[in-house]
Amino acid sequence: MCFFRIIVSSYKNSFMANYKQKALEQDSPYRSLFKAISWRFIASGSTFIISFTIFTQATETAFKDIIGAVSLITAVDIIAKLILYYFHERLWTNIVWGKYWRRRAIKRKIRKRRKEKNNTNSTL
Repeated sequence: MCFFRIIVSSYKNSFMANYKQKALEQDSPYRSLFKAISWRFIASGSTFIISFTIFTQATETAFKDIIGAVSLITAVDIIAKLILYYFHERLWTNIVWGKYWRRRAIKRKIRKRRKEKNNTNSTL
């Protein structure tokens, strides 16, 4: 009876450890949102600079009109791409592909070494 408890207890502990590890590896929705916002500041700043440079070089309009047009482009860019990036990030959070590649590679190496070791032992 005691042996059975040890097996069940170790299984339960390993299951909970795996569950907690998977929970830690996933991004929360708030983390995705803050990542999207921080990236938007960087990307929209570059959009503003690029648009401003193109407008000043390509047109002969007043500086005030250029700033207005560039600001409108940047505002639309911020809102649209923030929403798109957030949903893109949430989609990729739920895709398992590529997350656990190191763990799998290590397991493959261990299996290969064990197989080689067994093969050398069996030939002796």
